[in-house]
Amino acid sequence: MVLWVLLAFEAVGGLVIFFARLAVGATPGEALHVFAGVALTFVYAAYQWTHWARVAPWRARLDFALGLIATLALALTQVSGLWLGWVWWASRTGGTGIAPYPAWLSGAHNVMSMFVLTFVLAHLGAVLQRDARVSERLGG
Repeated sequence: MVLWVLLAFEAVGGLVIFFARLAVGATPGEALHVFAGVALTFVYAAYQWTHWARVAPWRARLDFALGLIATLALALTQVSGLWLGWVWWASRTGGTGIAPYPAWLSGAHNVMSMFVLTFVLAHLGAVLQRDARVSERLGG
């Protein structure tokens, strides 16, 4: 449950920051986004460890392929986000207060975030569809 709350918070917060930066040049909620992102990193690592222990070994199925893409996208999003968070933190603690985000890194973080939203939901849909087929076959 904590994982889903953090993912939803980060998704909504990231979209707000993205659109606010484009529309008015502001980044509302940036500090919350950074701190929730750090928390998400730890919660997701723990979740993924237990999830893989439960579903291993690899199977050549749609739900596994989508899950792998979602996992890689989230890992890249987290790494780029932690890097951006470090730039943010350094600007707040010893700089001008204006974070000099590298455009390529910010862009990669934004694009990978969209991949996460797409593939996490696709993975979940494929799992639900698979479970419904299994339940149908078992007469449930």
